[in-house]
Amino acid sequence: MKMGILYGMVARGQVVLAEFSATQTNASTVARQILEKMSQGKNDSNSSFSHDRYIFHVKRTDGLTVLCMADDASGRRIPFAFLEEIHQKFVKTYGRAIQSASGYAMNEEFSRVMSQQMEHFSTDPNADRLNRLKGEMSQVRSVMIDNIEKVLERGDRLELLVEKASTMQGNSLRFKKQSRRYKNAMWWSNCKITVTLILLLSLIIAYILFAFVF
Repeated sequence: MKMGILYGMVARGQVVLAEFSATQTNASTVARQILEKMSQGKNDSNSSFSHDRYIFHVKRTDGLTVLCMADDASGRRIPFAFLEEIHQKFVKTYGRAIQSASGYAMNEEFSRVMSQQMEHFSTDPNADRLNRLKGEMSQVRSVMIDNIEKVLERGDRLELLVEKASTMQGNSLRFKKQSRRYKNAMWWSNCKITVTLILLLSLIIAYILFAFVF
């Protein structure tokens, strides 16, 4: 048997305006008993009633009662999310006509809507708004972590670039110092050669003069 939400009803007081059952059960009979039991209360409320292995969930808002039957494994959050969705769609579709409509006046059209929503809330994991929100939060968290990792990685790269720049600057300073030392060494070497050549030339000239004289 199909599990999840199996039956849905929309009523004004004890007047059933629309209902749909996805399987053969006595849900309709039990639902009417619940409506009769709750007829004296006028306050808005959310209630749940256990019957055999099923749970009936009831949402009363502004005189409109929306009810569904679900298996016990569905918990409460998904059925009440279904009831909220059905209530909003029903009010949006029929508006003021709800107040004066006769029994089953909206059944032909709205039973199809309930059938679609039952299928959606029974099979689609994203139908649960809380789970969907958790999924969205998880995605946001993943994006944030990814961005943080990229920022940290970019920081590492910047740090590496700074290190490389510092290394290049150090190498440049060393190169300048070495170049200055080399220039100084070459200058002294040239000076020594020049002095040596001058002395040698002076000796040669002195020898030649001495030879002519003597």
